[in-house]
Amino acid sequence: MIKQLFKLRVFTFCQDANFGFKKVKLEEKQEHVNQVFHNVANNYDLMNDLMSVGLHRCWKNSFVEELGSLKNGDSQIRVLDVAGGTGDIAFRILEKHKGNNLFNENLKITVLDINQSMLDVGQKRANELGYQNQIDFVCANAEELPFEPNTFDAYTIAFGIRNVPRIPKAIGEAHRVLKQGGKFQCLEFSKVQNPLLSFANQFYQFNFIPTMGQLVANDRHSYQYLVESIEKFHSQQELLKIIEETGFRYAGFKNYMDGVVAVHFGFKL
Repeated sequence: MIKQLFKLRVFTFCQDANFGFKKVKLEEKQEHVNQVFHNVANNYDLMNDLMSVGLHRCWKNSFVEELGSLKNGDSQIRVLDVAGGTGDIAFRILEKHKGNNLFNENLKITVLDINQSMLDVGQKRANELGYQNQIDFVCANAEELPFEPNTFDAYTIAFGIRNVPRIPKAIGEAHRVLKQGGKFQCLEFSKVQNPLLSFANQFYQFNFIPTMGQLVANDRHSYQYLVESIEKFHSQQELLKIIEETGFRYAGFKNYMDGVVAVHFGFKL
């Protein structure tokens, strides 16, 4: 038994993780990812517009629509938006519910990100938009959420899950902090189903996005990593399996643009 435990510890310590096309030690991946997003924070929204030709706005709007209307009588509704530093998803959720009584009193959103530079951008935007009373910004790790079990009614993560070193652990944490009946929802780049569209998409990503990063943000390296991380990420079915194995029920996914991006979801029962 002692020998088996020793082997398990050595195996865990020696595990590698993908950092784009490179292999790094699992425990070092988060530091590398943090540096990437520290580098891109100030140009993040502009580059999203340029890289997706504005489509990321449509994808995020549809993502929030998929979340549905958040209702819980007179009780407070709590949403956790992970890897949401600049506030894009949080602001959209608040806009969607602005016309009802949830907006002023009952709807509270916690934006969590491991990168303080991203959170600083989001906090500044929230203050400018007058949302500072509806949103809390928390710097923490998606793999170790600083919240009690059964706290949130919904958990969202948009274009962040592929940067998490231990994806099953992060999804397990989502399950832990959600209330019974709570919804997990993830938006991420995925695998294009049509071969011709897949080729065109890859050609565009690898030949244009790093060049845009160099011209606009003077940072080719970070954007090279971003496109490589998309290429190395799970397929729709692979991510769905992880979500189901973590304990979520009635899980599924919906492709946008034939799988350029996909929305995955599941419920804690």
